[in-house]
Amino acid sequence: MKSALSKGLLVVAVLSLASCDYQKYNTIRQSDYRGNDPYVYGPNKDSAAIQSKYKYTPNPALEERTQKIREKLFGAGTIGEGA
Repeated sequence: MKSALSKGLLVVAVLSLASCDYQKYNTIRQSDYRGNDPYVYGPNKDSAAIQSKYKYTPNPALEERTQKIREKLFGAGTIGEGA
């Protein structure tokens, strides 16, 4: 009887913690200290960030290694083929 009661209380506790409002008040409002930084967000709202526009010199050894990793994870094929 005692174990059934403790199991029942455990189930009730888990269900009450898993309710919709569990994390409702566990938030903090912070201002974005990089809110006006064009390096992170771009010069305006519709443009890409400056850091994403950088072009790097291609390294064939890294391309081969990257392709081997892609084949291992996703199977043989190319990126353009899709899933």
